[in-house]
Amino acid sequence: MRPTEYPDFGLTEEQRHEATFGHYYEYPGMDGERGEIWCYTDRFSYRPGDTAAFKVSSTAPRFDIAIARDGAAETPVWSRSGIASRWQDTPDQCSVEGCGWEATFELPIPPEWPSGAYKVALKADGRDGRPVTSEHLFILCPARSQRGRILQVAATGTWTAYNTWGGSNHYQGITGPGRNEYARQVSTQRPWCRGFVTLPADAPRVPIEIALPPMTKPRYPHMEWAYATGHSKKYASAGWASYDSHFFKWAERTGYGIDLISNHELHFSPEILDGYDLVVCVGHDEYWSWEMRDAVDAYLEKGGRAARFAGNFLWQTRLEDEGRRQVCYKYNARKEDPIYRSADTSRTTNAWDAPEVGRPATSTFGLNALKGVYAGWGGCLPRGVRGFPIYRPEHWAFRNTGLYYGDVLGQESHIFGYEVDGLDHVIRNGLPEPTGTDNPPDGVQILGVGLATQVEESADVPTGWLNDEDGRFAAETLYGSPSDENLEKVKRGNGMIVNFAKGKGEVFHAGSCEWVAGLLRGDAMVERVTQNVMDRFLGKSAS
Repeated sequence: MRPTEYPDFGLTEEQRHEATFGHYYEYPGMDGERGEIWCYTDRFSYRPGDTAAFKVSSTAPRFDIAIARDGAAETPVWSRSGIASRWQDTPDQCSVEGCGWEATFELPIPPEWPSGAYKVALKADGRDGRPVTSEHLFILCPARSQRGRILQVAATGTWTAYNTWGGSNHYQGITGPGRNEYARQVSTQRPWCRGFVTLPADAPRVPIEIALPPMTKPRYPHMEWAYATGHSKKYASAGWASYDSHFFKWAERTGYGIDLISNHELHFSPEILDGYDLVVCVGHDEYWSWEMRDAVDAYLEKGGRAARFAGNFLWQTRLEDEGRRQVCYKYNARKEDPIYRSADTSRTTNAWDAPEVGRPATSTFGLNALKGVYAGWGGCLPRGVRGFPIYRPEHWAFRNTGLYYGDVLGQESHIFGYEVDGLDHVIRNGLPEPTGTDNPPDGVQILGVGLATQVEESADVPTGWLNDEDGRFAAETLYGSPSDENLEKVKRGNGMIVNFAKGKGEVFHAGSCEWVAGLLRGDAMVERVTQNVMDRFLGKSAS
């Protein structure tokens, strides 16, 4: 039985309000007299033989460092003690401009290190005698592609968008004349916020795990936990620890060969996809550039296969300064993005489905976020379906599951939420079919459908944090006005599982951020479906 009360993290009502509605973040000097240490690397990712530059700012004169590969098992690979360090000044707008720290030391990446995520743990003496610590993470790309292996693309564009370190990201910030605006440009040259690299096992995920009694006011336990424990407010929205790691670790434990790259490789080195039978995206994967989509589209057209166990494919970004700066004007794109007033508006950093962009999200992955988005948290379907209702159990993806028509896949492990992707559709003869209004791929099969919404809406309970702002943005984006009439057209959404051919290739898309929760929680049926997809696309099964 699920509990019927929200978890208690020892916060007062005022603190719970601040945890949800306030803007709290990490910044240099926040720990005052105790002292602190921070670190970032000059790049998100490297290849064997590259040299990684570690940029450290510390109140202590020396620090220790340990690096471990985070796979099926955490494997220590390198450590040093007593590295000289110093405090490095940081610009007020470091979230936008970058920290600008000098390299503290450099590490040539040994050629024998396998591809994956490498966690960096730093420790130094605090001024009060207790140690101060911090974490970083970098990605090691494969030296070469190999048939029969999975290539996972870490959602580093989304990590960058949500990173709160320094005060600003694409959601909240200390930018603008009033120091109260989100940042339209964010830098990669800063540390990751707390919770992006590692998390305790009991850290709440975004979807609500309690059985809500009648007349329950929306609350957001993950934000309350973050406030109570000193983690980033956005730890549960992005990062290696909450999402990408769970698929990578599961794949290695299950016996799959798997390599890892960042979104940036898609943008700057699209050839890295060549030679792989399967490319996988997982978790919360919201921010992509035009070039990233080009890379995947070309790969699929040539015969590649993509499995997307991820949700919220929404925003176009631009990468500048060789990828060190990510640009996304988002809600203000039509007012502020200079590209919107140029001869070619296609690179406007708005939603993919905005008319000025002209590149529907469905053309790559078959689904789009504006027909989603929210499920299972706050006042958005808090008692809604926790898994995918299945409509076509005869599909090859469900082989050896025993699923029947109308069964719910992943109900126990809560794989449906926090943000999902869908399509406009109708039900004919008990089966969902796309209407065609949002340009779905030819031949797309809708395998499962759950409800979602863009607004918090109840006839009896006041709305909470989300309200209807996103719904009105979608209404204006798609129909030119955020009116009540247009809001009615967009506020009710859905999340789907779809499969379709693209060029000589094929796509399977389970459009939910939380699919990885099924792997994390050992849901045998979710694991079976995931394996069916992997095996088919890797050529390990005949059909």
